[in-house]
Amino acid sequence: MLMKSSAQTLAEQLATRFAHRIRDRLLAPGARLPSVRQCAQQQGVSPSTVVGAYDQLLAQGLVEARKNRGFFVRESAVTPGRSAPPASADVQAGTSVASSQPGGHRAPLNATALIRGMFDGISDKPQPGLGVLPPSWLENAFLTTAVRRSCSAETLNSISLQYGEPLGDAALRRALATKLASISVHAAPSQIMTTVGATHALDIVSRTLLRAGDYVMVEEPGWAIEFARLDALGMRILPVPRRAEGPDLDVMARYCEAHRPKLFVSVSVYHNPTGYCISPASAYQVLQLANRNDFHVVEDDTYSHFAPAHSIRLCALDGLQRTIYVGGFAKVLAPNWRVGYLAAPPGLVERLLDTKLLSTLTTPALLERALAWCIDQGQLRRHAERIRSRLDAARNRSVKLALAHGCTFAAEPVGLFGWVETGTDTDALSQRMLDEGYLLAPGALFHAERTPSSLMRINFATTQEPHFWDTLQRLRA
Repeated sequence: MLMKSSAQTLAEQLATRFAHRIRDRLLAPGARLPSVRQCAQQQGVSPSTVVGAYDQLLAQGLVEARKNRGFFVRESAVTPGRSAPPASADVQAGTSVASSQPGGHRAPLNATALIRGMFDGISDKPQPGLGVLPPSWLENAFLTTAVRRSCSAETLNSISLQYGEPLGDAALRRALATKLASISVHAAPSQIMTTVGATHALDIVSRTLLRAGDYVMVEEPGWAIEFARLDALGMRILPVPRRAEGPDLDVMARYCEAHRPKLFVSVSVYHNPTGYCISPASAYQVLQLANRNDFHVVEDDTYSHFAPAHSIRLCALDGLQRTIYVGGFAKVLAPNWRVGYLAAPPGLVERLLDTKLLSTLTTPALLERALAWCIDQGQLRRHAERIRSRLDAARNRSVKLALAHGCTFAAEPVGLFGWVETGTDTDALSQRMLDEGYLLAPGALFHAERTPSSLMRINFATTQEPHFWDTLQRLRA
């Protein structure tokens, strides 16, 4: 809130607020700032104060004025010597999608804004847009025991004074093989490789199987980090509409005919952000399409700990022949341990391992050994059961509040996330909510080409307070 008693003038405070959002990508390059009159009404200040703030942003080189159009966040310049990454490919014509941004280039995705929000501490309020559980939900007694056992003098000497096994700690890979078998994904420990989180596993797969300019199919809506990560590697993104039963197979077939994609990345169970789970029929047809058109399928099962064990997995149906399984523990257990893993066809393991060796050499065995103990002793399973029970109760409360405040759900509320219809542009709404201390996840963030959306993703664990919904309803009006 702007304070008249502050050492800074109101214009300086307002300029500082916008500058922080621009630098943290909460306002993406190319985004239009509110008009002077609109901003003055929103912030409760005079138009001259807003003009003074915008003048400061102009002087700092953060915004530019466009005649008769207003003030816009300046586009990020392309690094000298490096061409702009290819834009997403159009399914009908096989050409780049035309951009609405000046100069014909797509504005960089605001992919890291929510991640930065986790560290910047927008406010002390529960944050509806974040993708993790509150720390209080993850607290338990067994992690300390697991780490203590791994840090015994004998263990420290045996695994800390030399590089670990390239594939990862053998005890953890054995435990993961057993864990995967419980969801009908059968992989020998030699097919499993540990990584520095699930995102690292996805990156290893991309860098191993793809080269700059290759086409990759990714579900849309989907997680912006995946779009941005592939974009940064120079891949051509083919967005596949995600339906309740699975990806749009007709679109995938047309992509295969026009572009011969090398990879399809799917969150088949509790898809982010919709919560959809793939149907058996759709899963079978995806695998048929992959076999006919010679592409691999990466199944990102990040939310497996929230899902029923009987949920359909592509890797289970395929038997890890053309599929690669990716998992991790940041969502349910210990985000800062950064332990992820992948399970792959035997013929791909050595190639994937070469990529891992080039990026991280090995992974820290101490925490991997501690995690193996948590799995073997049943601690992880019991902890996940408690989380699921608590999440069910939170989801019920959040859904009731959302409906009572005039929102609806574009998909059945399940898992960690809700895909909420607000009836207004959530990009604009997110900026207003930031003034109230809330970080939203607007729907535009989940599309390869950022376009206005009235949808937003909420975290059921952090949207149980009426105050958030009261604020949202007031600002929507």
